Amino acid sequence: MLLTPAEQAGLAKRDLSRMTCVVFDVLRATSVMTEALANGAAAIAPVCEVREAVNLRSGNPDWLLAGEREGLRITSEISGGPEFDLGNSPREFTRAAIEGRTIVTTTTNGTRALLACEGADRILVGSFLNLPAVVAELADAAPREVLLVCAGTGENCASEDALCAGGIVEGLVAGGHAIELSDSAMVVRAFYREEAGDETEPRIAHGSNGRRLLGMEDLREDVVFCSRIGVHEVVGEMGRDGLVRL
Repeated sequence: MLLTPAEQAGLAKRDLSRMTCVVFDVLRATSVMTEALANGAAAIAPVCEVREAVNLRSGNPDWLLAGEREGLRITSEISGGPEFDLGNSPREFTRAAIEGRTIVTTTTNGTRALLACEGADRILVGSFLNLPAVVAELADAAPREVLLVCAGTGENCASEDALCAGGIVEGLVAGGHAIELSDSAMVVRAFYREEAGDETEPRIAHGSNGRRLLGMEDLREDVVFCSRIGVHEVVGEMGRDGLVRL
């Protein structure tokens, strides 16, 4: 598994053709994607750069623009063009706002982590919101190799991503599935068993991302929102066309 963004650079040199990747950016990109798909979004197009998002929307005027820089919704000053319709708070992605729509999104870490996995056999979107559903999907599909990819924060590990990845490992082991764990998978499983318990919110709140969001009045509720386990029975998957769908 990969714990930091620095490790993602090496994926371009690896043969991922038989690999199932599960990407985590709990605070908040993959939580947003899970919430959006659960509320009826048609698809999500993750891109790295703001200009890519603007260009995609210019060719698809019905698509919504979403994303963040420094945690905040992208403004016209940042984009050099349109105001983005949505930020990166999952609470914005209500059924009324996004049902039936395709959303192009760019975030600091999460979208980059997804795109770093291009070439994998499958690329799944993981979060606490759909953690049991991801475990069930992996158990049913029984891929030969699974790579858990934590988006991180900046260039560092994000504790909430590692905790969520540990929940996936714990779910598979507890389900009696015969899997061989890497050392890092054993570490995140132990972290989850030690820290999660029945409530993940306290541990998420202690991480650097959680502390930052708690200090922002409009976004502090995202911490509790993203910590809820098993709210949705959906799993997003990024296809060969670069779109994330159910």
